Amino acid sequence: MKKNIVVAVTGASGALYAKLLLETLCALRGQVGEVAVVFSDSGRDVFRHELGCNADDLLAALPVKAYDSRSFYAPFASGSSRFESMLVAPCSMGTLARIAAGAADNLVCRAADVMLKERRRLVLVVRETPYSLIHLRNMVAVTEAGGVICPASPAFYSCPQSIQNLAMTVVNRALTLAGVEVEAFRWGEEAAGG
Repeated sequence: MKKNIVVAVTGASGALYAKLLLETLCALRGQVGEVAVVFSDSGRDVFRHELGCNADDLLAALPVKAYDSRSFYAPFASGSSRFESMLVAPCSMGTLARIAAGAADNLVCRAADVMLKERRRLVLVVRETPYSLIHLRNMVAVTEAGGVICPASPAFYSCPQSIQNLAMTVVNRALTLAGVEVEAFRWGEEAAGG
């Protein structure tokens, strides 16, 4: 059965992760049913700044359905929906804090709250360094509630040959944590660079 997945993009640096994640999900149509996307306002701004393109242009080119972050009428804002997983990539520390506190003040946080209360997969690709004690406590709270913290820490053991290859190590890890099968380098395999 195909998985319906929510992707949220917030205002942390790391727009490349969001772009690659959406493109990869759309290429995995054998496994993935509906892909719902929510950009926060600052997520759109960071996307434009870091990638030099408008998020709406990417969304229009992909078979996804976009939702306004201020609306609660999206199907995945309810526990009765059939969305199995949610990835927040990149996940800002502000979004992490609101999710940890259960403050569902926008669609991103409400959808994350639904994933936690329904015991579904929630993966937060946090992008910050260093972490403060507040950040760490928020990560513990989300982990204890059933979410997964996936720091945007690329893997180098596959000898990636480009920034995109390096970013894909994080995207592939996040997708695996969300229950999606991806073809990716696994430890113990021969690296592409030799």
